[in-house]
Amino acid sequence: MADITIKITDREGVTHEVAAPTDMAMNLMEVVRSYELVPEGTIGVCGGMAMCASCQCYVTSDTELPEMSDDEEAMLSEAFDVKDNSRLGCQIQMTMELNGLEVELAPES
Repeated sequence: MADITIKITDREGVTHEVAAPTDMAMNLMEVVRSYELVPEGTIGVCGGMAMCASCQCYVTSDTELPEMSDDEEAMLSEAFDVKDNSRLGCQIQMTMELNGLEVELAPES
């Protein structure tokens, strides 16, 4: 098993330290769903296609992430509550390099 530890602050302000598998091709949105950190149907509405921004999060650690795709950038340009550190959880694949990642889930729009 190749798990990493990440911290996710939910929409209520509670921080959860979770183990995220790197060997299952999961993204951050799927990790949030699997730990049931948000009510069903409030994250990943588009199925992880970078088309809804319901999985927007704020990266609060210095963890280096892969560059944003054009689709992710376009979606964030239309989303609410966007900050300089905003990313779409569905576009952040769980890899060993992300061990120690800390994010805060954006408010539900």
